[in-house]
Amino acid sequence: MNPDLSQLHPYPFEKLAELKAGCTPPKELAHIALSIGEPKHPTPGFITEAVIEHLHGLSTYPTTAGSLELRKAISEWLDLRFNLNGNIDFTSQVLPVNGTREALFAFAQAIVDRSKPSPLVVMPNPFYQIYEGAAILAGAEPHFLNCDADKNFIPDFANVSDDIWQRCQLLYLCSPGNPTGAVIDQQTLTLLIELAHKYDFIIASDECYSEIYPDGGNAPVGLLEASVAAGNNDLSRCVVFHSLSKRSNAPGLRSGFVAGDAKILKHFLRYRTYHGCAMPPSSQAASIVAWNDEDHVAFNRQLYTEKFNAVLEILSPVLNVGLPEASFYLWAETPISDTEFARRLFDEQNVTVLPGSFLARDTDNGNPGQNRIRMALVAPIEECVEAAHRIKQLIENL
Repeated sequence: MNPDLSQLHPYPFEKLAELKAGCTPPKELAHIALSIGEPKHPTPGFITEAVIEHLHGLSTYPTTAGSLELRKAISEWLDLRFNLNGNIDFTSQVLPVNGTREALFAFAQAIVDRSKPSPLVVMPNPFYQIYEGAAILAGAEPHFLNCDADKNFIPDFANVSDDIWQRCQLLYLCSPGNPTGAVIDQQTLTLLIELAHKYDFIIASDECYSEIYPDGGNAPVGLLEASVAAGNNDLSRCVVFHSLSKRSNAPGLRSGFVAGDAKILKHFLRYRTYHGCAMPPSSQAASIVAWNDEDHVAFNRQLYTEKFNAVLEILSPVLNVGLPEASFYLWAETPISDTEFARRLFDEQNVTVLPGSFLARDTDNGNPGQNRIRMALVAPIEECVEAAHRIKQLIENL
């Protein structure tokens, strides 16, 4: 067995199951889950129909690189959404993947050079645990940068030491952030691109929440957008990850893409060819129509905005929580420890949330997830409102 497997931490939901063990929530209250970031809005019918209409494609092997039609649709969406001014070549700078989760993991396996001494993979803290597992199994050490409230939940990149940057081979970004909802601004992204060129590392920006932001608000800036604006038109050292799971409420489609530096993607394609992870033709066809349509995305944003407004009206008077810049999460501060709060909320109100400390690691500067909870507003608005009332009741009973 790979000895690095023993270094992997339990997944947050394993810890959550242990935390809830022995609880007996009230039977008269239906369970409401705010713990898992799985979209619950219906998948648009035209996406589903596209899958069905193209099932005849099952008779042929798909290519790992994906169809030219899909890559072209993705590049056109990227160009329009992130103001790339044509600086994206669909033949060499776009690669379809089966959801960002598998791609984010696989990317580290292809990028990390084990022959160099003490390689680091730098990532935000709290974080999506795939980043950590990917680093460990690639033979690198994860290095965590705390996302604290006094820095608007953005890592303090400017104060990272030269030693860390010199050892860094891969920097994972998550913007909009999971679980914080924070968006890294263009100035900071430009700084990171400069650092990547100076210290010879690659930036992998997880942007799968980029299309979920307050209705009528500002669309989050992306890494490729910052790259082109800074004159880094070949997108060197910059790679982004996007998905249809959140944008189009299609988590079961397992469709996303990686885009950016052509030289990096050439090597990543070679890795993926051996990995054996081509996207089925029917999924490619459905992805094309999804990337070509923005109406369903705007409607999706409207639904989340309505939920945020309703829930925050109830919780803001009793809990330190505010509207995120983007994503569908609330990152709330708890009046007692996050684990005790989560356990009592389930035991007394039959509502499940995720303790923030389960999404973060202890560092010399503390655990930035401590005394916070993540709430995913993915359920129907009626359930989200009911959950908010129950959370308020718990707080008033403390």
